[in-house]
Amino acid sequence: MEYRLFRSVFCLFCLTAIFLTVPALAQTNYVEKYQIFKTHEGPYSYAEIDKKDYSGVTISLITMEPPVMGGPTILHAKQFEELTGAKINILAVPFSQLYTKVMTPFLTGIAAYDAIIFPPNWSGDIMGGEYLEPVPEKMLNSRQWKDVIETYRFLQMWEGKVYGVPIDGDKHFMSYRRDAILNPECKDKFKAKYGYDLRPPRTWDEYRDVAEFFNDRDWDGDEKKEYGSVEMTRSDSQLFWQFVVRAAPYAKHQNVKGGFFFDVKTMKPLINTPGFVRALEDMIEIQKFYPPGGKNFKLSDVISSFGGGDGALQVNWDDAFIQAMEKDSPIRNKIGAAMSPGSKKVWNRNTEKWDEFPEVSHAAYIAWGGWITGVPRTSKNKDAAFDFLGFMSNPANQQKDLTIGRYGVNPYRVNDFDPEFWIRNAGFDPEVAHAYTDTLRKTLNHPNRVFDLRIPGNQLYVNALAKAVSEALAGNLKPGEALDQAVKEWDIITYRFGLNRQKAAYQEVVNMEDR
Repeated sequence: MEYRLFRSVFCLFCLTAIFLTVPALAQTNYVEKYQIFKTHEGPYSYAEIDKKDYSGVTISLITMEPPVMGGPTILHAKQFEELTGAKINILAVPFSQLYTKVMTPFLTGIAAYDAIIFPPNWSGDIMGGEYLEPVPEKMLNSRQWKDVIETYRFLQMWEGKVYGVPIDGDKHFMSYRRDAILNPECKDKFKAKYGYDLRPPRTWDEYRDVAEFFNDRDWDGDEKKEYGSVEMTRSDSQLFWQFVVRAAPYAKHQNVKGGFFFDVKTMKPLINTPGFVRALEDMIEIQKFYPPGGKNFKLSDVISSFGGGDGALQVNWDDAFIQAMEKDSPIRNKIGAAMSPGSKKVWNRNTEKWDEFPEVSHAAYIAWGGWITGVPRTSKNKDAAFDFLGFMSNPANQQKDLTIGRYGVNPYRVNDFDPEFWIRNAGFDPEVAHAYTDTLRKTLNHPNRVFDLRIPGNQLYVNALAKAVSEALAGNLKPGEALDQAVKEWDIITYRFGLNRQKAAYQEVVNMEDR
């Protein structure tokens, strides 16, 4: 009797121990197998997705070519296939082709994709065109959705409906080489030449001086030349955003509301006003301080160039900063972060005069806003597609992706702005981690913000302005002439889509800027 009782108790103890151990073992296995920092709970977690059986289901998806965005897409597709038995066919194309490849099936009524990855700038065409399936309640009720910062939740919506699942959070800020700017010898020489102290540039004028000072010489002792500034300059890639971040502090007056790209009351383009012209003049000048090939750089080139130690300065998304902070980087923990440069002179379009400020006026540019994922209404595999998008962006995957610069995944959830995350998981020195997260918070919460253009036909506007800027950079047109041409094209685009339609869409952007 006592033996049977002992055996029963012992068996119960063993079973209890096994059941209590299984979740811990499962978590450990996921962490070790998929090289993530930790697992999480929720409908799109590793454990929940592992329960799904999508054998025989094929998901077709389009994204940008690797490394930016295509890299994490391919990685997480392989994981999802292994967990669920699904097959994911990925079409990864250059950015210059992505808009056409995404939009053509929508416009022709072809059911080409089960999931798409696109920038929020195209929301007017894609969400406004009602081509996407609304995001299911399962996602909207999940913790991974509720932890997304408000700005980035807004970008998933169109006319009050949620169509997008965020996988990225974008804004522009400045990265700089601390080892150069804090070097005592450099400080002495800089002051002797320019008459003021060397520091992280606060204005675009200071940025120009620092870029010139550090250009075309070996200032870090690695036996190769370094250069002043690394920027996106390729017309068919991301030139538009590099120009706008330069124009923002000259053209976004802190006391003038009602639009940055347009006057929202009239939809008159503002991109040829003196603030924009001044920015283009600056950009022509800064070309002298680019690394070799720098006049034709796209984002991936900037990531590898600045992240590899080629330049002293860059103003861009987080990607090159994170690349510079990876474990094998030659400049790991030698960089700093600060808000993008401002100006003490800002164009006032109401008075048509330059206003001078005693302190630097900044205009934080929420550039791009972060890549979005969505499921077309024509998809026959909506559940599987949403499960993949939720899995791809779950906190376990997202936090690992944040630490890989070339992936282009930037902070957009509350916990991403905790410096301890970067110290613990990415090896940031505390000073670097605090500077980075403080800069992100200051940029996102700045009272004088510029949100990206997010109206129907966006890519047409982007292409027209990028072409004009490129013509001026090449010396084919004067800055004012180039921007006047862009204004003419913008007016044509606006009236093609309908003045009232464009005004209503742009008003939503202005509401975010002016509140």
